[in-house]
Amino acid sequence: MGTRVFSLILLPTLLCNADCDYCFEAKSSDRLTLARLRELIDKVLDHLVEQQIGELMIHWQGGEAMTLPPSWFARAHELIGAAAMARGCAVTHGLQTNMIGYSPKWNPVIREMFDNSLSTSLDYPNLYRRRRGQDPGDYNAVWERNVRLAREAEIEVGVIAVPNAATLELGAAGFYRHFVDELGIRSFQVNTPFPGGESNEAKGLLPTGGDALIRFFIELAEVWLARGYAGGVRVGPFDELLAYFSGTPSVLPCIWTDDCANHILCIDARGHVAQCDCWVTSYPDYRFGNIFDAASLSELLAASPVVQRFHQRPMALVARDCIACDYLALCHGGCPIRAFSVHGTLFEKDPHCGLYRALFGHMASAAARLARASAEGSRSA
Repeated sequence: MGTRVFSLILLPTLLCNADCDYCFEAKSSDRLTLARLRELIDKVLDHLVEQQIGELMIHWQGGEAMTLPPSWFARAHELIGAAAMARGCAVTHGLQTNMIGYSPKWNPVIREMFDNSLSTSLDYPNLYRRRRGQDPGDYNAVWERNVRLAREAEIEVGVIAVPNAATLELGAAGFYRHFVDELGIRSFQVNTPFPGGESNEAKGLLPTGGDALIRFFIELAEVWLARGYAGGVRVGPFDELLAYFSGTPSVLPCIWTDDCANHILCIDARGHVAQCDCWVTSYPDYRFGNIFDAASLSELLAASPVVQRFHQRPMALVARDCIACDYLALCHGGCPIRAFSVHGTLFEKDPHCGLYRALFGHMASAAARLARASAEGSRSA
């Protein structure tokens, strides 16, 4: 068996207990039965064996994963472990949750299945995340209470945040202070926004590109380098970019994958297969097929014309837009869903191209600066 790792974004339910204004997903009451999960996992693992891939990383999402009970996940963990052992594969699990449904009853599953860690989401200031019929302040209060409970149980909590117009007005220092100093978060990631799914007013107000967003990211990188880097605070994507430009092992975000169709798949609760969660529930025309209708996952992927279009994207961008870019080997034209949500086609580069190039240059300079300081410190010691 090979040493490559394949990522599966698995949506066992499309039900959600939140009603965020900028959500890209079309929600429903669909949920995956354990019998269907067994069938799905068997086909995924058989595909890995055929491709000589030795490890599967399952990213459990939704909908909202915690609308299913902990007992469902405990049983899922058992049956996936048995199926993987029978094939000589390794499986690891990650959990993405909004934390609205969290309580201490989840702690045993989080400890045993998810290595006592999870990832959640909160924006600051929060304009768009809310529970149904409630305002963002209610969401914040429930989230902060439940994150505090999880941390008291020694669960490692990572956070994903999406900047909005109010974030840019607040500035990087205030944003960092809220997460690290006020909430005590030691690991968070800032994602570039995208207006995926059905258009609405909130999505139209998201900052996609532009000088203000670039300034925010560069300033946040500098705040982290000055205040958190030496103390072990992790802020993505700056931490992994710093490692990359320092020549040390790094795990970069999927938005910069060379050809994400080679490394990542998403399957939803109905069995629909697509490139990632951003595609599977929002853009039916870009699904690869349905795993329950196919004899095997390998056959489904080989027969899908949509898969071929994803494979064609990197070379098309290189030929037209990216060939002269100094960061081609790092970025590969950026994220296809961000390109599609703005331009309506796969064959355009990520609309955040200017931000990425500015950030790459800044973090490369930071890595060089830190290396010089380290060398000077060694000489004077």
